[in-house]
Amino acid sequence: MAFLRERLRLNFGQKMFLTATLPLIFAAVAISVLVTLQSRQLAEREIRQLEEQLISAKRAELQNYLSIARNAVINVYGRAAPDDAAKQEVTQTLSAMLYGQDGYFFVYDYDGTNLVSPRSTDLIGANWDGMKDPNGVPITDELIRLARSGGGYHSYEWPKPSTGKMARMIVYVIGFQDWQWAVGTGVFVDDVVATVAASREQVETRVRRTFLYIGAITLAALLLVFTSGLFINIRERRLADAKLKKLTQRVFDAQEEERRRVARELHDGISQILVGVRFALEIAKRRLATGDSAGSDNLDQGIEHLSGAIQEVRRISRDLRPGVLDDLGLGPAIRTLAEDFGQRTGMDITFETVVFRNRLAEDAKIALYRVAQEAMTNIERHSGATHVAIDLRGHSRGATLKISDNGRGMGHEEPSNTHSSGLGLRNMQERVEQLDGTLRIHSSRSGTIIEASVPLTHLLPPQDRLGEDTRAPA
Repeated sequence: MAFLRERLRLNFGQKMFLTATLPLIFAAVAISVLVTLQSRQLAEREIRQLEEQLISAKRAELQNYLSIARNAVINVYGRAAPDDAAKQEVTQTLSAMLYGQDGYFFVYDYDGTNLVSPRSTDLIGANWDGMKDPNGVPITDELIRLARSGGGYHSYEWPKPSTGKMARMIVYVIGFQDWQWAVGTGVFVDDVVATVAASREQVETRVRRTFLYIGAITLAALLLVFTSGLFINIRERRLADAKLKKLTQRVFDAQEEERRRVARELHDGISQILVGVRFALEIAKRRLATGDSAGSDNLDQGIEHLSGAIQEVRRISRDLRPGVLDDLGLGPAIRTLAEDFGQRTGMDITFETVVFRNRLAEDAKIALYRVAQEAMTNIERHSGATHVAIDLRGHSRGATLKISDNGRGMGHEEPSNTHSSGLGLRNMQERVEQLDGTLRIHSSRSGTIIEASVPLTHLLPPQDRLGEDTRAPA
């Protein structure tokens, strides 16, 4: 299971590719669905309009046919008695009025008996009351009802004379009320159905083509994103490798610089003091061997030099890693640093702090201490200041260290010191950025202000009442 999770873990490039491609794929799918729905809705609306227009044309055609048939028999029907032989004449006239391959007129009496059906003579003379088409649509009863009400349209399935197959038919029927006849004619609309089906097939073809176009565009976009991402990934990897090499070199340079500083302090400070101790002890040894009482003075001088060496070792150790930072916290550590700085340089130092309600995390304490240490080193070497003010306090947004001096400013130091000063500022900037904090520097001819802030995420929460004091040193 752990192996599977390891295999499924994505690297940065894969995450970037998914971040870029997934919205594109979702957008393409959404556009495809919307285009399909809109196209089909529009096409269906147009198809329905086409079908209605064709059916309306068929119905107008039926009315014309029936008007012709009615005009052909109206004189006979109008002057004939219900039981007159005129009925026979009318049925013969209507039977003879055929048009096209499938057009004809039919007649039913109101009892359901077929009187005229030239294309289906087997229906003549039989009673078809209750007849329905294969779909269960009533035929005879509905035609008689329409005729009784004055006329109307009806649609049902009926055998097409030219093919013998069932097809949809639209009929128009009127009533000869004096004779109680339902007279009508119909047209088959299978051509309309075929036209509608062809239109729908064209719509589906267009939709499929649109899907192909969208898919091709999406694929091209994905290939472009992949190629661009690959190019950017390779470029960023090269830049990252270059930055890593540069950073590694800077780490090596910083290590060498620190070793050089420690070696110089050991050589210039402790080594010379120890040489003085040895020289004083040798003189004391010779004088004491000869009984000279002045040898005790040389012994006291050697002990004094040895105490100085011990203090120098403590100072170097404190510069490397101050123990007070771990034991008492950031505030006392910076106060000690400031006092030693004032004693060593003779500058006027003021230090103010506010007791932290929250304790600083270990990385924040070290970062702010190193910022203070680096700032005071730059002040000593480059500023020419006589007064330094240090302010350390916690607040609602985190913790802030502010160091200001009255020196000449960063833009006015000697050119030979520019490189070392820039390296120190860059080290401070990187330490603060590592904590997601901010470093602000304001420099002018009247002095420099350095302000470093770390967010609340690097403040430890207060301990409960059963633990230590919630106002533990920062």
